[in-house]
Amino acid sequence: MKKKIIFFAYLFNVLVVLTTINMPLQAQKTIQPRSKASPICLANFVGEDNNYVKVTYGQPLKKGREIFGNLVPYGKIWRTGANEATEVTFTKDVVIEKKNIKAGTYTVFSIPEEDKWTIIFNSVLGQWGSYKYEENKTQNIAEIAISVDKAQDEYEAFTIQFEQTKKGAEMLLLWDKTKIAIPIVFKKGK
Repeated sequence: MKKKIIFFAYLFNVLVVLTTINMPLQAQKTIQPRSKASPICLANFVGEDNNYVKVTYGQPLKKGREIFGNLVPYGKIWRTGANEATEVTFTKDVVIEKKNIKAGTYTVFSIPEEDKWTIIFNSVLGQWGSYKYEENKTQNIAEIAISVDKAQDEYEAFTIQFEQTKKGAEMLLLWDKTKIAIPIVFKKGK
């Protein structure tokens, strides 16, 4: 009888050890994120006097396609990215090409042309694409013409980034070989 108890105790210990060894292997499963064709990206800029600009946008890829004049047609409203329309937040009042823009969050649309783009700031947030632009365009707070430049490099992914200037920053829209530099001047004391 004593031998049976020792045998079962031994067997129980072996099972406990085997189960314990196997548990960490199961717990260390690697979860892979789903790859998105157009991931959501964030660009921000922090300037003097706590001036802060943040842009949230969907980042489409070129994938060998002709972008401007084809995938993004000239003369048509564009969400300035992919999926949900791009949004920008200014924590203080700014001036862009002599247009005063109050602190707040705005949807950014654009109308690309070969030589210039019209950049549009709209107060209706959470817009998907530019599908409802026509019914919301009365909420535009600024429309600004910006010249097109040639980017130094070719950008596979649509990219928004900032460069500091003497009076504020430039918000750069970069895709393919196109560069749009939106000059942002921070108002003093606002």
